[in-house]
Amino acid sequence: MLADDGGTVVVGSNLPGDPAAPEPASGYRKGMRPIHARSYMVSTSNAYASAAGCAVLSRGGTAADAAVAVQAVLGLTVPEATGLGSGGFLLYYDATTRTVQAYDGRETAPASAGANYLVHIDDARDRRSPKPDLRSSGRSIGTPGVPRLIERVQREHGKLPWPGLFDDAVTLATNGFPIGGRLAQAIATNANGLKRDAEARAYFLDPDGKPKAIGTVLRNPAYARTLQALASQGADAFYTGPIAEGIVVSIAATTGADGRPITPGKTTLADLAAYTVKRHEPVCMAYRAFWICGAPPPAGGITVASVMGILENFDLAELGPTAVDGEGGKPSVHGVHLVSEAERLAYADRDKYVADPDFVPLPGGSADALLGKRYLRGRAALIDRHRSMGTAMAGSLGGALLGVVPQAEHGTNHFSIVDAQGSAVSATTSVEASMGSFHMTHGFLLNNQLTDFSATPVDARGQPVANRVEPGKRPRSSMAPTLVFRKGADGSIGDFLMATGSPGGGAIPQYVIKTLVGVLDWGLNAQQSAGLVDFGASNSPVTTLGGEHPHINTTNDGASDPLVQGLKALGHRISLRAQPSGVNTILRTRTGDDDLLEGGTDPRREGVVLGDTIRP
Repeated sequence: MLADDGGTVVVGSNLPGDPAAPEPASGYRKGMRPIHARSYMVSTSNAYASAAGCAVLSRGGTAADAAVAVQAVLGLTVPEATGLGSGGFLLYYDATTRTVQAYDGRETAPASAGANYLVHIDDARDRRSPKPDLRSSGRSIGTPGVPRLIERVQREHGKLPWPGLFDDAVTLATNGFPIGGRLAQAIATNANGLKRDAEARAYFLDPDGKPKAIGTVLRNPAYARTLQALASQGADAFYTGPIAEGIVVSIAATTGADGRPITPGKTTLADLAAYTVKRHEPVCMAYRAFWICGAPPPAGGITVASVMGILENFDLAELGPTAVDGEGGKPSVHGVHLVSEAERLAYADRDKYVADPDFVPLPGGSADALLGKRYLRGRAALIDRHRSMGTAMAGSLGGALLGVVPQAEHGTNHFSIVDAQGSAVSATTSVEASMGSFHMTHGFLLNNQLTDFSATPVDARGQPVANRVEPGKRPRSSMAPTLVFRKGADGSIGDFLMATGSPGGGAIPQYVIKTLVGVLDWGLNAQQSAGLVDFGASNSPVTTLGGEHPHINTTNDGASDPLVQGLKALGHRISLRAQPSGVNTILRTRTGDDDLLEGGTDPRREGVVLGDTIRP
């Protein structure tokens, strides 16, 4: 497999230049360049996963086939962020039919989850909070969706035999791989939580309880056996039988390996057997000369579309970064201001109206009300070019009276794939917080995604919260896998242009938006837009500028940085906290007479772009 610089170093060879060689989690890798390929490309957060996906594509597989191989490897090498015990959303562009489909593999609450499932151990007998805390209890664990997600997408769009798609992951799990910097950091940070689960403790920690260090070869024969069961029996092997029984037992645990009590969850074998992946029409919006398509609620595509629809009312091209270099240049004060203000307005609407639409319909029953051009022009008119609004109010769209209780979201993982036929995948999957719930069974960690629900079912005024817990409901998510197309001559969706997305919890829409604006408005390439300063805002007075970026001067809280000071002069409160984005982008570009793929991966993570690579 070619290395990402166009050389011939094999991923996992341990030779000089091996892109899988473990390095410390650095925060930002300077000097990365866009990668070009002629036919197919994979951009992921891990070299082994990118290599597995490319191996499938080199055999004539589709983007759907490659997605199975990529996700299987990511669940092994990046378990702190994703895995079989997680859920997610995937967009698929079929180049033959020129159609886009959105797949919802989000976790679900168990059928017995009541209104206070996340608040009290028992409403009638024990009104204390779950032990040892909500995240580490069984209450945080939703029914995983990833196995059914990759199975359905491959069944509908794949062409290679299903069993062979797991071979690379099984081999890697059996023979082992060296722990990379980001995983080593996650193990060390979460060591106390991992000690509560016997399987997690044995896998991630040394016998003396110390975290396994960077470079340690990690073998996972239990995960290999789980993958072999999936390969031979399909996803049914996960949702029924011994693996399902292991999941239920882990969720129902009442005592940790450390002897401390754990509040059990109420997931049953029936909850697992009943799980289904949903296929929807994507949320697509015309934006200037393009169409942007995202995953519909409960995912974050509607938030991305709302922001871009607001920004369409401004000339962003004149507000692009200055001194543009390989790192994306220095964003302008007013460029950051306009984007951040648009995000405040969109997050206000998201927090009030967006939830699982099967339980809480959007205003008017579809995305049209929130994304109507007239409505978004009205939202754009609320932006003062000279002063930040601080906190935005949701728009008035009628429907049921709903309260708002914002809640935090955490990490995830994203990958993008384009195959030789021109079909594309953009997929974001997540265990939620780093290492999920710390519960582990059959070689994989279980998520803590139910913490993405509002823990309280009503707000301070007693109004029901859209994103409250209900039986079988899927929690709202910020995950925003995105596909972009050129606008056709008749104004309809035309040729494929871009697949992108990012991890990052509640800030995912911000990372996706800065990438979209970077490419579509500011003319940045796939690598520049991924590396560009992370900036933006949720619905609070705080505007983020990622302090890990080499173009942000964090000395004395940004006292000498003109971007920081310029935004403060407009009333922004600035956070210079390092950002955990993980953008993976593939663009369709032209270089001279050549129609090429161009890939970029976020320098804040350990990503690698691979394909039938040509030298830059």
